[in-house]
Amino acid sequence: MGSDCSGKVSGMIRRRFFLLGSVISAGWRVASSQAFAASGGKWSVKEDLTSMEGAMILTGPGGRCHVLKRFMEECEAPLEGCYCGLDFGTLAIAEHDLLAERLLDGGGEPDPSAVRAAAPPIDSHFTPEQAGRIVWTAFVAPPYAEGVMPLTPAGNTRNWHVNRIASELALDSPIVSRRREGLLGGCLPIVVKQFSLGKGRYWEVVTFADVDPVIPRQVPTWTRMMLIENGKVVRAVYGASYIPFGPFRHEPDAEQFNQALARCVEVWHDVLNDTLSPLLPEADWADFARHAFVKEAMVRRDGVWPRYGVVDRDYEGSEYDGFQDIFTSSLLANLEWGRFAVARAILDNQFTAFVGDDGLVAMRGLEVGQTGLTLSLLARYLHLTGDAITLQRYADRIAAMAGVLTTLHDQALALPLTNAGYGLLHGWSESDACLFPDPSVWWKPYFGNSAMAVRGWRDLAAVWLRIRPGEAVKAADWKRRADLLSARLESALRASLFEDRSPPYVPIFPSSRETFRESLARHQYSEQQWAHRVFAEMLQAGVLPADLEVATINSMRAHGATVMGVVGNLTPPSRKQRDILGFISYGYAQALLRQDRIEEYLLFLYAHRYHAHTRGSWTAAEVAGLKGELALFCLPAQMTVPILLRWALVYEDDGAEILHLARAIPYRWLLSGKEISVEKAPTRWGRVSMKVQYDPVLRHISVDIFLPKTAPSDIRLYLRLPSGTYFTSPQNDSLNGCVVSATYGMNVDGKQGGQRSFHVPIMRAS
Repeated sequence: MGSDCSGKVSGMIRRRFFLLGSVISAGWRVASSQAFAASGGKWSVKEDLTSMEGAMILTGPGGRCHVLKRFMEECEAPLEGCYCGLDFGTLAIAEHDLLAERLLDGGGEPDPSAVRAAAPPIDSHFTPEQAGRIVWTAFVAPPYAEGVMPLTPAGNTRNWHVNRIASELALDSPIVSRRREGLLGGCLPIVVKQFSLGKGRYWEVVTFADVDPVIPRQVPTWTRMMLIENGKVVRAVYGASYIPFGPFRHEPDAEQFNQALARCVEVWHDVLNDTLSPLLPEADWADFARHAFVKEAMVRRDGVWPRYGVVDRDYEGSEYDGFQDIFTSSLLANLEWGRFAVARAILDNQFTAFVGDDGLVAMRGLEVGQTGLTLSLLARYLHLTGDAITLQRYADRIAAMAGVLTTLHDQALALPLTNAGYGLLHGWSESDACLFPDPSVWWKPYFGNSAMAVRGWRDLAAVWLRIRPGEAVKAADWKRRADLLSARLESALRASLFEDRSPPYVPIFPSSRETFRESLARHQYSEQQWAHRVFAEMLQAGVLPADLEVATINSMRAHGATVMGVVGNLTPPSRKQRDILGFISYGYAQALLRQDRIEEYLLFLYAHRYHAHTRGSWTAAEVAGLKGELALFCLPAQMTVPILLRWALVYEDDGAEILHLARAIPYRWLLSGKEISVEKAPTRWGRVSMKVQYDPVLRHISVDIFLPKTAPSDIRLYLRLPSGTYFTSPQNDSLNGCVVSATYGMNVDGKQGGQRSFHVPIMRAS
């Protein structure tokens, strides 16, 4: 979004494709004066320093106690072994996704450690003079902040530098490059950095933002530096926002630091109070997902006002605030994780501040596909929350937004029948299209536009009478249009396939005579500039027949649209770069789940976590290079993993009355002997709870499911097992036939809801 004329940074900072490569393109403060539980009184700290991952225990007044674990990850770029043995130039220029092929080779699930090692971590291989901006890789802030405080790899804030205390922690020091990074307290915004100085000796830097800033718009911070040798602290330095100034400003002491830390912990726990908290064999995955909502709370001003990015003008500037993807990704993620108050506040702000009476969004270029997705998500909001009152308040604007799509549909129906775009919605798929000399180049009948319009009309029509009881005619018209457009979309897509390619190539609009790679290589202003968005929206909509959805997935993997199993940031083919797209791409993953391509779904999940986020501090990249380049944060990318992890646990079929449980649980989790559970996950039928746990002694999986009274009759529990292992019939004297074996696991009759408890024997092939 936006443009950059300097040219010097294009090879170092990965951004959305804009013109000639990777150059700059591109609350829910439920009560703004919300009062949190006081953390007053003295707090004592005990830390386990026998290992670098030891926990910190905070004990305070009234017996309050917080056990804060450290989860640390290596940030250093490996010297060798990346790219699964492939030459980078070869994998970059190849049409096929060679990394995905290697990581999925041999069948079965991908190995997460192999995925993690397949490329250097982002932000691990650059020099400060190449960055083109201030160098930061993490940030901290209080909830609902006006701004954030960036942190450098060494742990410097903009006011307090660690190399004042330890000169060896200069930015370009190899000690800093070899750091370990993580968060204290699982998902809390308390950044921990560890710098090894030799066996048993290291510096640890802990930084967090004060959660009670006195001056609005400022982000005061706290820092603790400890030099540790063989499990003992040999030096400790405490810092507040600013370094000492003569006799006037002094360093804080341990007691002040601990008090601020305890306050930080309790405030952030309150922020996450209504968020799902699944128990998983690898707890860092649940922490990773929950941390996304921490990031969002730091980014959104007053908790509701959207920002695409932070710190840098790209993407912190107000011109990005109305970007539709911020709204759609956040609304979906918050709904899926049960954060209804947050979702309501975000929705309310969007339709008050950004959606006009004409249904248009206050952003430089309307995205047709995201407009359809917005309508669908409004219907989902109503299904999950039952809150018709909020939607009734904005009914006119919602109807006007749907009307934007009906007008585009009418224009398409007015075209000659011989026109390849007849009946398909023409318009921009990407907001940045409007920034070029001739934006009409991208006013095209992209298949994603029509797919999302079908989904939006269909879903909104199904609930419209709950919003506007007297407008049955309008709802019927939207349904009619959805059916008409769905049929036209299918016929146009079938007629447009490149059958001479193997597998057939699926284009992004009818009458296309070039693949997106051919078009990007030949044209300065390619009409296929943002093919990645169109592909993702075509699939996310879930309106294509299964065979066309499968064909699109196969085409993307074989013809250059994915890298390491994730949708790529599609640019002209080059031996020098091939980048992962951090945001938008979850629509592709949803199609993988829908088509039961679970190994590929898990590869997407692993690759996105390990290569579209910084290690340890978990800052998401809009676009991530595969050479360790510095990346730019964007909020929609941060919401991807929470959405996908929720769907792996609990997923609602969008085409039938079917509830899928544990559909994409790795079998290493299932057979770990540890609990896998989620409580009160929201669905359109009500809240659902699930617990599964394998007993390696008894060799059976215990299952407990709690269903709402309105649950569908078709509940599918997936028991995915490695080759050579299989399950037998469920056992429980009181089942009365309501749980039966199926090819995927167990089919549960959900009628009347309630508890279903049983165990499933696990056998090994002889």
